[in-house]
Amino acid sequence: MTLSPSNVNSSSFWDNLYTSDQFHWDLAGPTAVFQRLAESQLLKPGRMLVLGAGRGHDARLFAKHGFEVTAVDFSAEAVEAMNRLADPQYPIQIVQADFFSLPATWSGRFDFVLDYTSFCAVLPQRRPEYADLVGRLLKRGGRYIALAFPIGKRPGGPPYVVQPEAIIALYAERGFTLQHREIPADSAPGRKGHEELLILDKS
Repeated sequence: MTLSPSNVNSSSFWDNLYTSDQFHWDLAGPTAVFQRLAESQLLKPGRMLVLGAGRGHDARLFAKHGFEVTAVDFSAEAVEAMNRLADPQYPIQIVQADFFSLPATWSGRFDFVLDYTSFCAVLPQRRPEYADLVGRLLKRGGRYIALAFPIGKRPGGPPYVVQPEAIIALYAERGFTLQHREIPADSAPGRKGHEELLILDKS
């Protein structure tokens, strides 16, 4: 499939990547950085929204640690995989949707928004819209948890490159305050040094 902005904004683009076994962003299990967070005392369980949840590895991880998780993905193939891999002991709400079109009734609903390989899949010109979305969905005092990837320089996308300082500035314009940032030592092989964990709180 030829890459174009209209394709990136289409669920069929992502469905085709899944059906052609090109979902290279998938780590085939929970993200080690999020595993560490979930097991720490830094986050107390609450309502969490996972945007661009893919096959739901991280959504299920947080559900197992007591979070009430809603997982959203644009792709019917990803949603089918989430349903197939679901653990009935630790249920999550699974929604197929364009996250830019999530209902107004979800505004201020979540304590956490989790993001990994979602922001970088959005066309760069839509990043302010994405930040507005996160701000709308979070409660006051809610947390945006982002593993920013890929950092650096590369042509084209997705994934489109990200710069942590630009992400921090984008959210600061919307009243978010940086609480934590780190270059994780436990990043997946091949991603170490190319991603940064950011935690920002909504005022």
